[in-house]
Amino acid sequence: MTTAAVAVVAAALSLTGCSSSSSKSAAGSSSSTSSASSPSASGSSAAAAASTASSSASAPPVRDPNTDLVIWADAQRAPVLQQFAQSFATANGISVSVQPVSTDLQSAYVTATAAGKGPDIVVGATDWIGNMVQNGAISPLPLTAAQKGAFETTALNAVTYNGQVYGIPYATENLALITNTGEAAANPATFEAMVANGQAAVKSGKASEALAMQIGQQGDPYTAQPLLGSAGGDIFGTKPDGSYDPSQVGVDNAGSKAFAAQLAKYGEKGQNVFKRSIDADNAVSLFTSGKTPYLISGPWSLEQIRKSGLKYAISPVPGFAGLGPAQPFVGVQAFYVSAKAKNTALAQEFTLNYLTRKDVEEALYKVDPRAPALTEAYNDVSKTDPDITAFQAAAAHGVVLPQIPAMSAVWGPLGIAEAAIVGGADPNTSMTNAANQIRAAIAKG
Repeated sequence: MTTAAVAVVAAALSLTGCSSSSSKSAAGSSSSTSSASSPSASGSSAAAAASTASSSASAPPVRDPNTDLVIWADAQRAPVLQQFAQSFATANGISVSVQPVSTDLQSAYVTATAAGKGPDIVVGATDWIGNMVQNGAISPLPLTAAQKGAFETTALNAVTYNGQVYGIPYATENLALITNTGEAAANPATFEAMVANGQAAVKSGKASEALAMQIGQQGDPYTAQPLLGSAGGDIFGTKPDGSYDPSQVGVDNAGSKAFAAQLAKYGEKGQNVFKRSIDADNAVSLFTSGKTPYLISGPWSLEQIRKSGLKYAISPVPGFAGLGPAQPFVGVQAFYVSAKAKNTALAQEFTLNYLTRKDVEEALYKVDPRAPALTEAYNDVSKTDPDITAFQAAAAHGVVLPQIPAMSAVWGPLGIAEAAIVGGADPNTSMTNAANQIRAAIAKG
């Protein structure tokens, strides 16, 4: 990294602490960048910009009409982006503002854009794409062949929708198994071996839970996806070009029901490994407090785990014995240009020629340790961060998080079905009911 880039990172880090926020800690908000709104600085001075980036408010975001280029991002990344945006603004003689948004960023963005009051650029997850395209909220980006080739293939695929590239990917994320190596063996070959190790740790008094996998009262299909895939289940089938087909709902197919049977086997009426009492609020703390040797989570948990001082190892989520490998969702964070940008040319120039730089992706990695999507940046980061390499390896059999609008119909019914099965409901009936609800919701549009 250049001296200038290091200075930028240092300045950015002085404005915000490293905090982890799951891109997908709750079903339906995958990888979602939760963000905060704040009045934007209309001037282009660095001091005004820094003040804007570090402030936050709970009110809905409002675009400053006097600013040439406006970017909405989550509060964690806004300070880093502000530094680069300010450099761009100074070079081009324009004003710029990066507004941190604490409300539901996707919903706030779509609503504001429809009213002509949204930003020029927004930062968010790739499973937003279908909804944003359907609402006419983002525009395709004319990346060159060289720019496309600079990104990890999965990351580029994740921002491609209906054959067009809609975003600049900057980070990838997926689930893995994290082991407290003081309590159990790392990298178990099968899910069954992991459970046996965890139960042995409980029996010996080292732990109180065999596994921390968040489920909660409403279920969590994102966290359960690796095991759904291992059992041969899927949420949607695919078209000949590999894109997801909303007419092929797979929640009640044979593989998905085989997964449901495993949920019941290890649920509260079975071996009591899966529990609705373990959710997004306590799964990581169960692990960091030494109450379980195994945690299924993503890179957003790394900061908390590192601070705990535990000796840990990261490996792929193990699949069921005799079935397939686990298939976690691979999510991607990206930058999008508004279809109603006040300054489309400026927005595209900044997005295509600034946000595709290695120093930008490495700076974003510094405040939130997720694997950079730009291959050159990933290669740099992986030399000094073995955890990032381990998470990348855990995604070897991963599947792209669906970007199609129909995915919004899945999270609720599938999550409720999974939680019900863990609690003792009939697996086949629960999955059939969920699939019917999903199909009905998709049909309504």
